[in-house]
Amino acid sequence: MEPVLFEKDGPVGWLTLNRPEKRNALSIEVMNDMQDKLNICAKAEDIRVVVIKGSGPAFCAGHDLKEMVGAHYDAHHFRKIFAVCSEMMQALHKLPQPVIAQVHGIATAGGLQLVAACDLAIAESGTRFSTPGVKIGLFCSTPMVPLVRVIGRRKAMDMLLTGRFVSAEEAERFGLINRIAAADKLAEETRKWAMEIAQYSRFTLAFGKQAFYNQIDLDEPAAYNYAADAMVAGCLAADAQEGMAAFLEKRQPIWKHK
Repeated sequence: MEPVLFEKDGPVGWLTLNRPEKRNALSIEVMNDMQDKLNICAKAEDIRVVVIKGSGPAFCAGHDLKEMVGAHYDAHHFRKIFAVCSEMMQALHKLPQPVIAQVHGIATAGGLQLVAACDLAIAESGTRFSTPGVKIGLFCSTPMVPLVRVIGRRKAMDMLLTGRFVSAEEAERFGLINRIAAADKLAEETRKWAMEIAQYSRFTLAFGKQAFYNQIDLDEPAAYNYAADAMVAGCLAADAQEGMAAFLEKRQPIWKHK
């Protein structure tokens, strides 16, 4: 069985964590395979949106603790785990396509990190989220990196220090997820959302995603300077010229994806 399944549905690439018996725990093998599949998506010019989901009863329960417990494991081993993890999580932001997390069951520790690292997220109404490392003596230091950037300091610190479960409704209020769907509508609603985004120029989606993350941590004047330059570059792009002309001519644009 492949650790991560890849399937293409029109302009949408679906990546499925495929260790249901382990609640899709992020072993080194899983993370390396996810990185490989993300690389495939990045090079696929016909994929405009990527969706990440989990098989079985849970989205992802975090790191595989069997790879982390034992006197025979040294610092080099642990550095390898978290280097691979960090590379995979950062690859989600570097990917040219927007990435949607389709979440169900639980998303805990590294699984919650994966949700927070995606660009967008939708969850089944019964989904629960947590950073429970504090309960086992291992603070969720790497999950906190995207978590605090998505939901803010106070809410992130609450989750990190208590390890408590957060409901889908609370996660939506926090801004951890964008949408909630009924269990029997989750896949349908995710696909509808992905297809809504995928109708647009692949170039524009990639350009906009990069611009978003490049400006997000700048101070306001620097962000405006950067954004103004991005608008100039955007106006010169073929798809922007086509899109604006199509709007003025009251017709559908024909994207060149450049």
